[in-house]
This record gives sequence, structure tokens and C-alpha cells, in this order.
Amino acid sequence: VQLVESGGGSVQAGGSLRLSCAVSGFAWRSYCMGWFRQPPGKEREGVATVGGDGRTSYGDSVKGRFTISQDNAKNTLYLQMNNLKPDDTAMYYCAAVATPIDSSWCLRLVYKHWGQGTQVTVSS
Repeated sequence: VQLVESGGGSVQAGGSLRLSCAVSGFAWRSYCMGWFRQPPGKEREGVATVGGDGRTSYGDSVKGRFTISQDNAKNTLYLQMNNLKPDDTAMYYCAAVATPIDSSWCLRLVYKHWGQGTQVTVSS
């Protein structure tokens, strides 16, 4: 499985960005995919996930501002980020794992496959 992120960049507070994750080598029915981020000097945290059944989950700090979606025809995972804040500054990673676990647990799982990351910087 290969995951390649794109779409990061620098934006002012209140702005928007859309991250993309191109996925290859993926043929699972039951899975979790998601976006995670690691701010400078902090631990990695879950941002948003989606399961094979389409159920989504979001971290508390991004609810109502970020939207995760997937285009199975294009094998691409997206993260639409609106109303960005300086605290959203981080390296953002795409990740995936094959799992039979109910997708409501996707934010809590240990992921096996990771992309290289894309930097998002939000200035005030």
C-alpha cells in the first residue's frame, strides 16, 4: 500500500485548504483510513477518519471545520479544511489499516500504512 499526500501549504487564519491522499495497492472491504497531524513539538493526533462503511469520525478540535471524504473511483482520500486556525499548523499524514473493527473506532486504532506527510502552516 502506498499513500501520497498533497495539497499542504501556507494560509492565513480563516482560510481553507484541501489535502489529497492518493492511495494505491489497496483492495480492502473493511478498513479505516484517516488524517492525522503532528504539530511542532507535540504528539501526533487523530484529525478525521472514515471506515469502509463510510462512517466518519472527527477530533474534537476540528469538528464543524474539517470534512473527510473519499473518491473510490479515483482512489483518493480528501480532507477539506475550513476556517483554519494557527493551532492547525502541523505536518498532516494520511494513513490506512485493514480492520474488521467497527468504523466508529477508527480514530482509536493503530495504523499500519502511512504517507510521507504534507505541511500545513496557518498564520495569524
